[in-house]
Amino acid sequence: MFQVKCFHKTLILLVSFFLTPSAFSADQKCNYPSKVQDKILLGTTTALTGPAKTLGQSMVRGMQTHLNEINATGGISGRLFKLMALDDGYHQQSAHTQMMKLINDYQVLAVVGNVGTPTAEATVPLANECKTPLIGAFTGASLLRKPVPDRYIINYRASYEEEMNKIITTLLNNDIHASRIAFFTQEDSYGKAGYDAAIKALKQQGIKNTSQLAQGRYEANTLDIRQALITIINARPQPKAIIMIGTYGPSAKFIRIAQKILPNSIFISISFVGAHALARELDGCCDNVYVSQVVPPLDADFPAVRNFKHSLERFYPDKDPDYVSFEGYLVAKFVTEAIRKIKAPIDPESLIDTIESVGQFDIGIGETLSYSKNEHQGNHHVWLTRINAKKVIKSDWKSLH
Repeated sequence: MFQVKCFHKTLILLVSFFLTPSAFSADQKCNYPSKVQDKILLGTTTALTGPAKTLGQSMVRGMQTHLNEINATGGISGRLFKLMALDDGYHQQSAHTQMMKLINDYQVLAVVGNVGTPTAEATVPLANECKTPLIGAFTGASLLRKPVPDRYIINYRASYEEEMNKIITTLLNNDIHASRIAFFTQEDSYGKAGYDAAIKALKQQGIKNTSQLAQGRYEANTLDIRQALITIINARPQPKAIIMIGTYGPSAKFIRIAQKILPNSIFISISFVGAHALARELDGCCDNVYVSQVVPPLDADFPAVRNFKHSLERFYPDKDPDYVSFEGYLVAKFVTEAIRKIKAPIDPESLIDTIESVGQFDIGIGETLSYSKNEHQGNHHVWLTRINAKKVIKSDWKSLH
């Protein structure tokens, strides 16, 4: 058991009340976990309820699938894993509170697989201040990818800039003029991160006057897409490609209506939307919908894909494989592989030191994840899928036209 005394719960609530979610007071103290003695405790604060709950539930299910897999073989060095999953409902203030519980009350070794950019605004400062590793967050935002990396922020997935570079380059190469591109975005830091990444990609391709491109915005955690829809369908020239930076519920509602008015347009979302959740919401209505991915196709002949499917069927026989739970599986696999390579006592510092010094991690996806003190993102590859007849199928970037 950890010997460090936990902060009193009342104090945590008072401090959380007076702080803004993204600001961290230097006076707020952290309880730093000692070396792992018994179980290896990991934590996550994520959306288990609310409009983004499918994403959080899928990430937790994927991570738990791998941890069950490891525990079934005796764990690592006789230590079993336990995942503490706390619900933040995809709200900043809740994420702030739950992050402090994971750090101070539960004394987790690392926080893994958090979902969202707005919530990351609250959790990243806490991870850095409390010297707690935040690994594999389900966001590609630049705030987790600084030019000089934050020591305690480790990413698995490709960035939104990398996803947008692939999308924009492909559209332009397939003779879709930049003036025929429009954006459907969530009005928060997630929507801004994706939109800024797209504009940067357009400018890198020599496109000017990007401010003239239609951008329809909707309020986060709502289904009110009316104004966004009006903005985009009234755009001139008429959009041929609509890049979507939203969650699955409002994105599906928008597509259902917009595709009737713009039947010759394509809709392409970045990975955060959750392709399978979007497909369920669309319920077979459309076949011109694409989603970029940061994990390999679910029919790829890679060890991680085979093991994921086998273990998911074993531990969650009523659940089908999806891209979000697969990402959760890969994040957990990367974390356990890093812990397995630790030579010193297992603690947050030795975990970060090992990731930076070992550098190369093969988690079975056909390419090696590479890390160093100057590189805290392992994967840079972006794949493409298409939603067709309620299914998410592998696609090819050349087919995006």
